[in-house]
Amino acid sequence: MFAVMERHSWIIVGAGQAGLAVAYTLRRAGIADVVLLDAEQGPGGAWRHTWPSLVLFSPREASTLPGMFFPPTKDLYPTRDEALSYLASYEQRYGFDIRRPVNVVSVAPINDGFRLETSEGAFEADHVVGCTGTWSEPVLPNIDGIDSYTGRILHSGHYGGPGDDQNESQRGFQNHRVIVVGGGNSGAQIFADLDAVAHVTWCVREPPTFLPDDVDGRVLFDAASLKRKAIESGSATTPTSTLGDIVMVPSLRALRDRGRLHHTMMFERFTATGVIWSDGTEEHVDDVIFATGFRPALRPFAPCLTITEDGRIPLRNSAVVNCPGLYLVGYGNWTGYASATLIGVGMAAKTIVSDLDTSRS
Repeated sequence: MFAVMERHSWIIVGAGQAGLAVAYTLRRAGIADVVLLDAEQGPGGAWRHTWPSLVLFSPREASTLPGMFFPPTKDLYPTRDEALSYLASYEQRYGFDIRRPVNVVSVAPINDGFRLETSEGAFEADHVVGCTGTWSEPVLPNIDGIDSYTGRILHSGHYGGPGDDQNESQRGFQNHRVIVVGGGNSGAQIFADLDAVAHVTWCVREPPTFLPDDVDGRVLFDAASLKRKAIESGSATTPTSTLGDIVMVPSLRALRDRGRLHHTMMFERFTATGVIWSDGTEEHVDDVIFATGFRPALRPFAPCLTITEDGRIPLRNSAVVNCPGLYLVGYGNWTGYASATLIGVGMAAKTIVSDLDTSRS
């Protein structure tokens, strides 16, 4: 074990959008001794790993962290590069104490707080907030024959665009036969991204829901918030829109207007060189890209977490019930409604201060 390098009141693990929102909220509450340990080489968190053409599905006014508006953007929907610039400016504006690159290997409770083993030595803290997100834990479905497939398999979290030849895993897709799997916004946008350069098929398990052109992520967020409140209140009527509904960003509208926005139901299984469709037809496929989501990157916190029989981590808002002083923010609705979004994570961060106020009373 490493000797303890530093002791702090609060350590936030991860300096993406969730970590920054938590740091801002703690500062607003008058808590000064806050350090963020971030595994990335620079600002931006998981946004650093998204593909160049990605756009947010909410306009800038609905893509804002607490304390700083998203600046004017070129088009209605901010681009990936504009999101990265915004997060870098946010860091600079507030001057948070961010250490990077620091990989946190484990977080374990000790008598008076927590001990963090990291790539840069050991730290101790009175409180720890997990904001490691999900990017490092992509989900690949278990499809028959996948282990025998000899083509290239990528997850959306590692998709670098249609012509990125910087490394073997991201070699270009020019004239390749490609299948994109996943019926959400990521799958749709990657499908559109590849349409001009590859023979691409978009596969889904359920028919996707396309929103009207004049509806964006703000409407989804509002509808989903009402749905959550209705469920909590026991209402029999809940909105049907979800955050998974597809927003018609410009690339998708253009594809639709060319008559090319088509989906296909999921194939049955892999072969060594391609896939078998439901009608028994075999097709050669060079690449398969799975836009099938992520799971929470919680491995460093394993020594602190108790998981129930139904696979849940008991929380009180964002506080881990069975490990006082540990908080989880930004992993999805179970850590605060819409906490994995720029607009929603600020509300989740505020629950930490509310929890402190409750524990002090």
